[in-house]
Amino acid sequence: MTTNALLLHLHPNDNVYVAKTALALGQEIPELGVRTRAQVPPGHKIAARRIAEGEQVKKYDTVIGVATRDLEPGDYVHSHNLKIVDYYRDPAFGADVRPVQYVPEAQRATFQGYVRADGRVGTRNFIGILSSVNCSATVIRHIAAHFTPERLAAFPNVDGVVAFAQTSGCGMSSPSEHFDVLRRTLAGYARHPNLAGALIVGLGCERNQVDALVQSQGLQPGQLLRPMVMQELGGTRVTIEAGIKAIEEMLPIANQARRQPVAASHLKIGLECGGSDGFSGITANPALGAAMDILVRHGGTAILSETPEIHGVEFMLTRRAISPAVGQKLLDRLAWWERYASGQNAQFNGVVGHGNQAGGLANIFEKSLGSAMKGGTTPLRAVYEYAEPITESGFVFMDSPGYDPVATTGQIASGANLICFTTGRGSMFGSKPAPTVKLASNTPMYQRLSEDMDINCGLIVDGECTVPEMGRRIFEQILRHASGEPTKSEQLGLGDNEFVPWHMGIVS
Repeated sequence: MTTNALLLHLHPNDNVYVAKTALALGQEIPELGVRTRAQVPPGHKIAARRIAEGEQVKKYDTVIGVATRDLEPGDYVHSHNLKIVDYYRDPAFGADVRPVQYVPEAQRATFQGYVRADGRVGTRNFIGILSSVNCSATVIRHIAAHFTPERLAAFPNVDGVVAFAQTSGCGMSSPSEHFDVLRRTLAGYARHPNLAGALIVGLGCERNQVDALVQSQGLQPGQLLRPMVMQELGGTRVTIEAGIKAIEEMLPIANQARRQPVAASHLKIGLECGGSDGFSGITANPALGAAMDILVRHGGTAILSETPEIHGVEFMLTRRAISPAVGQKLLDRLAWWERYASGQNAQFNGVVGHGNQAGGLANIFEKSLGSAMKGGTTPLRAVYEYAEPITESGFVFMDSPGYDPVATTGQIASGANLICFTTGRGSMFGSKPAPTVKLASNTPMYQRLSEDMDINCGLIVDGECTVPEMGRRIFEQILRHASGEPTKSEQLGLGDNEFVPWHMGIVS
């Protein structure tokens, strides 16, 4: 990347520049020997040379579309004159695989985590309440609401009691892929290492029966995992009372947990982005990727998701796949998405959100280009389905929609014990039981929304920090948050309404 006061040139082969700051109509661009031919917002693109109609437009030496008319140097390049066109992309399985230079175990970074009886390690210590169906959602919220800060004061080692209410569980096809996904998600939360205990509450007549859920997912009821059914207990009031009593019995046990030093290899980081802009792929995403390269070298796990947001740049991942089978599994998930989104105005088919457009991203290929950078450069070791338990260490991919709460819910269900969330427009996201660390792509947004942002990656564009330096800062801050330092979203109390399992089937 080359930079000056006004522009960023991301690769020598690129035929566009990215504006560092807002450019006025007629503003002189010394590098081009021309004046701008339109107003250009920060993070948006201008033509670096003449681009003929139909010619490929490249950013980071990657095709993001073709020009729909002749463009002159200094022209504003965006969705009004840039068209997404699909083209062949050689998957070249494994071509870019490079051995990981692992840090010797004795020298690996550590954090203060909660070690569970089965060896899993958590970064937080919650008690969770899950509804098998929307019909028990209100009940679990009432149970959780009983445990006010005053009532929890006697249990200082418990981070809280949180209700994971959801809107499905009945009126759905079963058996079905949707049904399996819902059960995997609920089970992933029930056994999550950031939960000391869990209560699962059902109504009794729903399709997603509690007993069948527990049995099918291999969950083991006991002192810290309690199933309850409202119709069997005697109704709403009785179930709330029984739920409160069950949590009260769990709290003293959960409070016995103590943080202890553990290796960073126990970290599983969900990688998320939302409200992306033209700087996301220049600052926050590659810096997070650099941090994940460090994490992988220390034995940890980085989980990239949002399958529609690698569309167009999937070769960046298949070239890093450790085997053709791993690379092909990723292509198979993309093929599934192509069928799933066929005929819809969906992101997979090129349409990005208003905030992405306003931030400088013209289409899904350009957005994907930045999104994929969160995964760093290490080998792709495995591809998982949504909410499937992640057992591999290193860089992996979990299939999910691009909708932030749904993707993050799946990552947490798969075992992520912390989330890193990059944003350019300013997402106000938080999650439980795994905390969210938010990384801002640009300094103006970071300063405007400083109460919500944890890390300012805009320092890279400001010239105050390099991508590798920011990656190191992110890694070190991850260790602090994993050890208990509250994130901004935790300080604001976010996470009670961000449990959103993937709805992928009919409702009838």
